[in-house]
Amino acid sequence: MKAKQPEQPNGVKEIARRAKVSIATVDRVIHNRSGVSAKTRARIEKIIQELNYQPNIIASRLASRKILNLAILLPAVTTETAYWEILLAGVGQAEEEIRQMGVRIERHFFDFNDRSSFPKAAKQLLKNPVDGVLLAPLFIDEATEFCRELQEKNVPFVFINSGIPGLDSLSYIGPELFRSGYLAAHLMSYCLAPQDKIMVVNMTRQIEGIHPLLRKEEGFRAYFAEQPERIVKADVRESSDATVEKKLAEALAADPAIKAIFVTSSRVRYVARYLETAGKGDILVMGYDFLPDNVAWLQKGMIDFLICQKPQEQAYRGIMTLYQHLVLGAPVEKEYFMPIDIITRENHMYYKN
Repeated sequence: MKAKQPEQPNGVKEIARRAKVSIATVDRVIHNRSGVSAKTRARIEKIIQELNYQPNIIASRLASRKILNLAILLPAVTTETAYWEILLAGVGQAEEEIRQMGVRIERHFFDFNDRSSFPKAAKQLLKNPVDGVLLAPLFIDEATEFCRELQEKNVPFVFINSGIPGLDSLSYIGPELFRSGYLAAHLMSYCLAPQDKIMVVNMTRQIEGIHPLLRKEEGFRAYFAEQPERIVKADVRESSDATVEKKLAEALAADPAIKAIFVTSSRVRYVARYLETAGKGDILVMGYDFLPDNVAWLQKGMIDFLICQKPQEQAYRGIMTLYQHLVLGAPVEKEYFMPIDIITRENHMYYKN
């Protein structure tokens, strides 16, 4: 019978022996708990590095049976756009991977068209203990107040889709919104004559204080800073065919020089549908997000370009960032910018969110 090989002396017991401390003290250092002097902690950490010790995090989590409670705060899925449904798929993807580690994700939603719904949803979220939060901070003032409450409770939070400057989030994962709008303007400039005008369309009932749309518009205008007269603004307060038709028909009739439309959100399909009905297929159209309805209009040639920002990957990375920080104690990137992808009729079949 083959003799059993002796276990290598590089576990917790060996660390404790070399540091001349108890196993409990080593465990506190490994899991970054208090109750250890700075001098002792430094000695133990040095020995850990010398032995290249890698704690079995999975075994430790399973043995402790401790539940990690995460929460998300996102816009509710509506018939107006499938964008938030794709983000939820990313949350579910991450949840499947880390559920065995005792991670639970509670879902909370607010109405994208009603800013008063955000603090109500945030209040509901805080009724139960939470260890970390993933959120899309669309309404600046309301999200800022909520995040300050999280900071008071020492609850880390991760922004996706858009961030808020000045708030100490654990991480921001999403597009660089200003550059996204700037890129859209740059691309359009190649397709238009110098005298052509562009209509910028924001489609939401609550444009005031909505950070993502305004930041994209800001970047778009920055590109044409020396030709501001080329930009015509149109805010569509309701996502319905009738409202879009009325607003766009009035603007196009008033200014025949408009040869392109830039929609700052995923609701670009409404514009495409109106232009087809009105027989205005010669107007260049650019909008956001790789959604089934948008792709259908892209294939028909009524949308020329879609700017895409991988929403499923944003949400997946957001949850995994909280997990890496809270469970593994691993460093995380303060900002992780998603690529700004340009999708056309020629390359859409190769793209994934």
